[in-house]
Amino acid sequence: MYGWLATLGLVFGGCCSNAISLEQLTSEFPQAGSLITFFQFILISLHGLPQHITWTSYGPRLAPTQIPISRYIIQVCLFYLISLLNNAAFAYDIPMSVHIIFRSGGLIVSLVLGYIVAGKRYNIHQVLSVLVVTMVSYAPHYLRPHPNPLQDWTYRQHTGASPWQESMFFLHFLALPMFVLLRGDISAQIQVVNRTPRAYIALLVNTLTQLVCVAGVNRLTTRVNALTVTLVLVVRKAVSLVLSVAFNGAASHVDMQLLWTGAAMVMGGTIWYSFGRK
Repeated sequence: MYGWLATLGLVFGGCCSNAISLEQLTSEFPQAGSLITFFQFILISLHGLPQHITWTSYGPRLAPTQIPISRYIIQVCLFYLISLLNNAAFAYDIPMSVHIIFRSGGLIVSLVLGYIVAGKRYNIHQVLSVLVVTMVSYAPHYLRPHPNPLQDWTYRQHTGASPWQESMFFLHFLALPMFVLLRGDISAQIQVVNRTPRAYIALLVNTLTQLVCVAGVNRLTTRVNALTVTLVLVVRKAVSLVLSVAFNGAASHVDMQLLWTGAAMVMGGTIWYSFGRK
């Protein structure tokens, strides 16, 4: 029970605070998406590095892995692109509320891919509850590398291990060389941020909360399947949406009554899904 509470605490505490700090940071520096992503990948890699290197007579080398590194390659590429695009989207003046809603579309995608790729079967209660939560997640639009079946399948092939720390480290560490392609963009963004030194405090807060968030999500991924993880994250995003409105105010086109009704329906759909699994 303690393990579940700790995991959910990391997910909701870390990810919700990260969403708030990201909104604050991108409202002042909307073009800094590449820099934000780079800082996040650097810090999480440095955090995990001591656990994943071993010292030999020839110097440091990567420690043996529980999952072959080759299994991470596709995941790393997808995770890098998704993380980069998610942060880069703010350069196009996309409100955080719209950003959250469109990222919540992964729930129905996980359901479909789980059925087609992984051969999973879902009962009528699970399907209907997912549809309810998905429709509610998109409803506020009229008022905005999550875990995927590939990652789910990888963990099932290594059921004797609990490699969430390993997965979190390699998904970030192996992607670092790809930032070379963005060195000009990152350099330009650093020059902009340098004009406001306090921006580095906001950047540090965002990066640290991202570390907590990613740790919670990767830990959750090893406990349940991809669809359940995505459902938990949709609920987390609904909470983030409410917090965004509470801290920064609602846009003129947001109906608060519909917002709170939607939040209640997300919770109801999640409970329905939980009972439908039994």
